[in-house]
Amino acid sequence: MSVQTVDELLASRSPESGREAVVAMTRDGHETTERAELLERAARLAAGLRAAGLERGDRVVLLAPNSPDWIVSALGVMNAGGSVVPLDTQMPSEDLRHALTDSGPRFVFTTSGLEERLADAPGEWQVRLFDAGSDAPDAPDAPDAWASLLQAEPAGSIAQAGDVAAVFYTSGTTGPPKGVPLTHRNLASNVEALCAEEVADHKDRVLVPLPFHHVYPFTVGILVPLTLGASIIVPFSLVGPQIVRGLRDGEATVMLGVPRLYEAVWKALQDRVAGRGRVAALLFRAMLGLSKQARQRFGLRLGRRLFGSLHQRLAPRLRMVVAGGAALDPALGRNLQALGWEVATGYGLSETSPILTYNPPERVRLDAAGVALPGVELAIDDSGSGDGRGEVMARGPNVFAGYLNLPDKTAKVLDADGWYRTGDTGEIDAAGFLYLHGRESAMIVLSGGENIDPERVEGALQSAEGIREAGVLEHDDRLAVVAVPDAGLMREAAGEELERRTREAVNEAAKSLPTHHRPGVVRVALDPLPRTRLGKLRRHKLEELFEELGREDAVSRARPEPVSPESMAPEDQQLLSDPGAERTWNYLAKRFHDRRLTPDTGLADELGIDSLSWVDLTLALQDRAGIDLDDTAIERVETVRDLLQEAAAAGVAREGQADLKEQLADPESLLEADQQTALEPPGPLRRAAGMVLLAGARVLSRLLMRVEVHGQLPASAPYVIAPRHLSFVDALALLPALDRQRLESLYWAGLQGYLFTGPLSRAFSRTARILPVDPGAAPRRSLALAAASLQRGHGLIWFPEGQRSPDGSLQPLRPGIGLVLAAQPVPVVPVWIEGTREVMAPGQRLPRPGKKVRIVIGESVDPTTARGDERAIVRDLQTALEELGQK
Repeated sequence: MSVQTVDELLASRSPESGREAVVAMTRDGHETTERAELLERAARLAAGLRAAGLERGDRVVLLAPNSPDWIVSALGVMNAGGSVVPLDTQMPSEDLRHALTDSGPRFVFTTSGLEERLADAPGEWQVRLFDAGSDAPDAPDAPDAWASLLQAEPAGSIAQAGDVAAVFYTSGTTGPPKGVPLTHRNLASNVEALCAEEVADHKDRVLVPLPFHHVYPFTVGILVPLTLGASIIVPFSLVGPQIVRGLRDGEATVMLGVPRLYEAVWKALQDRVAGRGRVAALLFRAMLGLSKQARQRFGLRLGRRLFGSLHQRLAPRLRMVVAGGAALDPALGRNLQALGWEVATGYGLSETSPILTYNPPERVRLDAAGVALPGVELAIDDSGSGDGRGEVMARGPNVFAGYLNLPDKTAKVLDADGWYRTGDTGEIDAAGFLYLHGRESAMIVLSGGENIDPERVEGALQSAEGIREAGVLEHDDRLAVVAVPDAGLMREAAGEELERRTREAVNEAAKSLPTHHRPGVVRVALDPLPRTRLGKLRRHKLEELFEELGREDAVSRARPEPVSPESMAPEDQQLLSDPGAERTWNYLAKRFHDRRLTPDTGLADELGIDSLSWVDLTLALQDRAGIDLDDTAIERVETVRDLLQEAAAAGVAREGQADLKEQLADPESLLEADQQTALEPPGPLRRAAGMVLLAGARVLSRLLMRVEVHGQLPASAPYVIAPRHLSFVDALALLPALDRQRLESLYWAGLQGYLFTGPLSRAFSRTARILPVDPGAAPRRSLALAAASLQRGHGLIWFPEGQRSPDGSLQPLRPGIGLVLAAQPVPVVPVWIEGTREVMAPGQRLPRPGKKVRIVIGESVDPTTARGDERAIVRDLQTALEELGQK
């Protein structure tokens, strides 16, 4: 092939000027970088690196999240004759130390947040930070700023075809990561061959929701689009809500993904359909079946018409999904086709730059790995098999020349003729399609001669209800499995009961397998199995985990502490790549440091965060994590993972943006018109009805209890009366302390779930001047109603505990009243109620009349002394109530 270096590859195409090379999604919008600007910055960086001492063949580590600067860095290093070493930002510490020591970089490009990860690795290198001098990225003052290298005048590339362009570290499924050096010729030949297939062109917009450090997105997601002149869309973070933003707002036409991403998309879609009811689910399945049949029998593609609303909502312009990194389940591929997307798959390895075969959409065989890419030779080493199956071997300009610093391992996989032994087993049919049958190194051979593909067994076990993951291995000449129960089962059972039910689920699922494929030993793990970022099982780590589980049972392993991000499943690690999700996790891990906290942890049943605690949580996240969750988020949140996803999708509470306390200074701006109407003075009819209700309530109060009042309320509103809360009859107990004049200007805060459930209760509550408070579903509106009533000069009764005390003791006060008083600083009167629990305790259906009730009105608390600190206001009020209770 004529093109030999990456720089020459990109220069060989001349897309029209002004083309967007990279579209980087920001939190609130997007930023674009044109192709000419991108290449000029890369040339400047190359010159800057050479001026800073980078010599030909030196290595530069890239340890940073995806960004346009990441792409500029990779291109600039290669142009300068250096080798870029992309590393996973979430690589386990021991693997990161190994990669840094093994590669011996001259420079490390990273961020200030990740720089501390370099401290444990021995070595000397220059660190350049992407975010140093961020206030002036084009002319930074910081000496360690990455952007300072861009000040040199652009110079031509000095790279040659045989130079190592990049060193990728394998995911380490069978041991420590191995460095895979790829030359310019390796990469350029693979890119040229892919572009020649014309699966995409310069008009496409390619969404890359994968970390750039892996060779698959590096080659297919960066170099291929840049060569074609297509646009690369970089999502703000690699999580679901932000990927959807990239699809929709970035107008993506092609999406690059791995099977686990498409599995997540399909599951989310199924859950959404199931949530709409049985009829909707049946209709969806019928439409899906019709689309499949039309495509299979008549070649008709009906998906975009049948599921037009889905396309419009999710990805209006998306036409093709590309799956790589692992084998795509054929059934899932057919489902994606039926929905209206073309599916392109392929097969390759890091050592082959990476693509060996491709499955073009127009003649895709989803059960096959595809046909050889032009320039690639494939062969099967079937010696001894006799059935045409054997190890897949490959040769071509894209095949690497050997591992970094590992001559013995290189000799095992490369022969003198340049054939690379992939380690995968397979066969090639007459049409040239490659069919894979699993990793040769992962195959389990028992003493009886049985060859067992662990992935087949794992697939069967993971389909069982109650099983989230299964990892199969050999132990004492029989099959063994490490099984992870799903979140539902872990909520239903614990300890020995959880282990028993998990084993039962595994054994039941194993009945569908041949006898010699059934595990004889089952050990239960509570945390996800060790996987690479692309979802491949790290089998040597699985063996270590199996031995560890043999020493400690699952009960003792469930230590009361948050799980480390390194132990999470790949998709959860990817979720934490979002800054908002990461800050939210860090806050939760600190708040619940003595709990077993995982992404599957239930907020309500395990952490005790119910609807009444939602205000506390959202305020804390706004204050400490910079996350601004809207009122409706609680409806979608059940687990910690749900909360992290909401945080990833939520707006950021930026400096200078009005927080809730500032918004409550003008509370009516937060209210709808009908909510403002609730604060208007009552008309004659409603006022008369209110007088009748009040008279009846006073009579009922006298019949139920003997109330003794101590102390006086302020003479005039506005003020807040803050009583403790023991019983449903607390409001009746307060009536003897309130004369008619006070009551006429007073509003009561009442839980919407109790007092606004139907037409009659709503009419009663409005007549009684009760404001609907819903701290779970609408905390902002509830607090705004309270603040607006005070701003209009009314008094307000607000039970600051938020709920009736379950045991009669004073509960910690909720922060909502502190926010209201910080924004509307009026006197707040603590009121101690005693005896109403004896009249009607929580859970009691009928009252016990005749009990003595004591009301003690304390001295007003002045919120202005707290100088706008809502926490201090709540502390002062809590103290005042506690002191009243001691009198």
